[in-house]
Amino acid sequence: MRLPTLILALTFSALAALPALAQTYKTPKALLKALYSYDTDKSDAEAPSPYSAFFSDHLNELLQADLDNTPEGDVGAVDFDPVISGQDGAASDVRIGQPILLDDKAKVEVQFENGEEVTLFYTLVREHGGWKVDDIANQKGDNPWSLGALLREAQ
Repeated sequence: MRLPTLILALTFSALAALPALAQTYKTPKALLKALYSYDTDKSDAEAPSPYSAFFSDHLNELLQADLDNTPEGDVGAVDFDPVISGQDGAASDVRIGQPILLDDKAKVEVQFENGEEVTLFYTLVREHGGWKVDDIANQKGDNPWSLGALLREAQ
């Protein structure tokens, strides 16, 4: 009698946890708003990035390949936090631009303060019933970069 009750309790506990794991974002702005309010301390330590839950399958595959190809103790292709475009600090006064939608893709400009004004350009894709980040780029300054390009170049 106790075993069925235990199984039922575990099943309900697992189902209650699913929405947090399988969070979908119905709009590009909802995704980016959640991304910039996310506490990376709550991320999955086994994931290729603290932001993996927000990233597309393709971007997560690139990140995982970079991890797999980086010798232990070395830094991979990305030695900074692409969401804040730096190694330290935090994004404040986040302003999310109006998304430009084309089928299952979106382009969105995000501006914020992190010691200075930062402008990032996001490429989003719709997959698994919601929006995910497929690339992040900083096209301004002396060293423009794209997260996807940095990861592809390292392979």
